[in-house]
Amino acid sequence: MTDAGPLLRTRRRLLAALRGGFLLTALRGGFHLTALRAGAVTIAALALAACAMGGSQGPTSAIGDQTAATIADSKPKKPVRIGMLLPTSGYGPQAVTAKGMKQAGELALFELDNPLVQLIVKDDKGTPQGAAEAAREAIGEGAEILIGPITGAAASAVAPVARASNVPVLTFSNDQRVAGGGVYLMGVPPEIEVERVVAYAASLGKRRFAALVPEDAYGQVVGPAFRKAVERNGGSVMAVATYPTEANAMVTPVRALADEIKQSADSAAPVDALLVAAGPEMLPQMDPVLTYAGLGADRVQLLGTGGWDFPNAGRSAAFVGGWYPGAEPHGWADFAQRFTRSFGQAPPRLASLAYDAVSIAIMLSSAEPGQRFTTVALTRPAGFTGVDGMLRFRADGVSERGLAVLEMQTFGGNVIDPAPGSMAQAPASAN
Repeated sequence: MTDAGPLLRTRRRLLAALRGGFLLTALRGGFHLTALRAGAVTIAALALAACAMGGSQGPTSAIGDQTAATIADSKPKKPVRIGMLLPTSGYGPQAVTAKGMKQAGELALFELDNPLVQLIVKDDKGTPQGAAEAAREAIGEGAEILIGPITGAAASAVAPVARASNVPVLTFSNDQRVAGGGVYLMGVPPEIEVERVVAYAASLGKRRFAALVPEDAYGQVVGPAFRKAVERNGGSVMAVATYPTEANAMVTPVRALADEIKQSADSAAPVDALLVAAGPEMLPQMDPVLTYAGLGADRVQLLGTGGWDFPNAGRSAAFVGGWYPGAEPHGWADFAQRFTRSFGQAPPRLASLAYDAVSIAIMLSSAEPGQRFTTVALTRPAGFTGVDGMLRFRADGVSERGLAVLEMQTFGGNVIDPAPGSMAQAPASAN
């Protein structure tokens, strides 16, 4: 048996270089990153051999059925520049997330190994104005496609700047209102999440639905999507309650809805399922309120959105046994392991979107100039496969996802209905 020791040591040195991690060149107030090359190509091959000997899986990427050889054979002669817009300045949670997303983009650049692709990272300062300026700078430095920004408001500000130069945008936002005109959503629209979990519940005989949605912009999207999804799947909406996002203020509407559901249990038309639209900020606060009101998953089948997909969500006992839509966990687990080995810390959940967006751009960069990032290329029927599973862009910029349905458990989610095997089997995004 070949001694893996030297190869493992080589791999450690390579990953240490990755943290450093790329050739960093100042470029008009920003930076562009090009993966270290020359002898590093040979070292990368040795590192991958060490990974294989260790039994780890190769990277999950947006390449899908494309091979590295295909890309290598058709590399353009001039560098292809990808602009990434993130709020990297500051020290708050947003900056921490942005750092992780930037690192995920670097990891994709390294793992897919196209030496003629450059990543230009621009600080959008977390504002629409900053995002528009960052877009102008990136395009001025030759970016042929923009990745980011994070929020819908920032994406709206970037759109006219990018459109004027015929540069497409893969934004991390999931707001369908900003899609279209060359702007494509990497984020999963709440509408498709709601459709997925309601359709699954209906397939198991759930017919009478209620919902608890927040009194904010997210709730304004989820509420109508819920009503449409129930109608499409042959069900009836029995009640929809909204709740303020302050912990104490949510008690009254939750109790009122709980009483209504309890009363229905004694009627000929009991409520079968309750959708609770909440994320990592609200779920723990809502847990004791639901428990006290007697609305745990043991009384009525709880349904969730993608907001339930976060570490330690199962500590909120009222939600254990609930169903929610999400990506197949193994893709994220593999990516998180590779990210942690490379950067010494766990990735933020949005990092997978950054990795997949850069992977898609790298894959499409193998085409000739003028054909790389066209509408036809970005909206190909087969879509793309990445960390979070299958993704396809519609011509109007809305993304379609192949989502699984998971059951909340104390320690993570368990897949109870797998993601579809191809985009042809995935449900279309709801309008």
